[in-house]
Amino acid sequence: MTKRQTRLFFIGGTSLFAVIFLGMTFDSHRQFDTLTNADRITPDVAAGTDVWHRKNCINCHTLLGEGAYYAPDLTKITQARGTAYLTAFLQNPSRFYSEQQHRRLMPDPKLNDDEIAQVIAFLDWVSRIDNQGWPPRPILVSGGTFPGTEVTPPSATAPSDDPVVLGTQLFKQAPAACFACHSTVPGVNLAGPSLAGIGVRADSIVTQGDYTGAATDGAGYIRESIVLPSAHIVPGALYSAQGRSFMPDNFEQTLTPEQIDQLVAYLVTLR
Repeated sequence: MTKRQTRLFFIGGTSLFAVIFLGMTFDSHRQFDTLTNADRITPDVAAGTDVWHRKNCINCHTLLGEGAYYAPDLTKITQARGTAYLTAFLQNPSRFYSEQQHRRLMPDPKLNDDEIAQVIAFLDWVSRIDNQGWPPRPILVSGGTFPGTEVTPPSATAPSDDPVVLGTQLFKQAPAACFACHSTVPGVNLAGPSLAGIGVRADSIVTQGDYTGAATDGAGYIRESIVLPSAHIVPGALYSAQGRSFMPDNFEQTLTPEQIDQLVAYLVTLR
């Protein structure tokens, strides 16, 4: 290749990739408003952003892959934990986690009620950004965090379309990811109570005099607990406040009826 050909190759290649780069940049900016739900940036979301930065939350937490990994990634935290739980948690983090049991203790951010509502609004806006599965890192505080709390995989001989198999996968993965709040080991309570033995316990709950839901059997109670978590409040100061369960109440919107059936099929096997 002559010097002239080399020069032309360099200029042509550089020009080509510059055009590609500019085109991709333009396309990204064209989609930013849609991908980030810019139309949902309310005054509370903007104020919550200020709270997030003022309290230096990013020094421990991560959003959209940016920040520290000392504490849980919060990109999808509002979908996993719900507003009721997050409100109570931010009012007093030490009520939910101890340094001895969970190997971490979030300091009290000392937020007032307005600031708590604002930072949750900000986190909810973040959770609705189309991040196309990034970052892949799960919430660290989960049913798989502690030894012995892993979800038992289904039998290798079970068909892949078995509702129990699919329910097991949903329990561990989005869009349900139940193990972010529930373990399947007796006595290991996280953000929600342990689900060990729920297949047996559910049958008993619906027959008790203090049961406030509408289910008539164990499977119905489990389904009700997924779609209407406040229909019957599980006793325990860490699971509810003011008659409202801390469990998110939007699974009927985020899961299909088939997925709810699959979760129920898996949970009734926990005996």
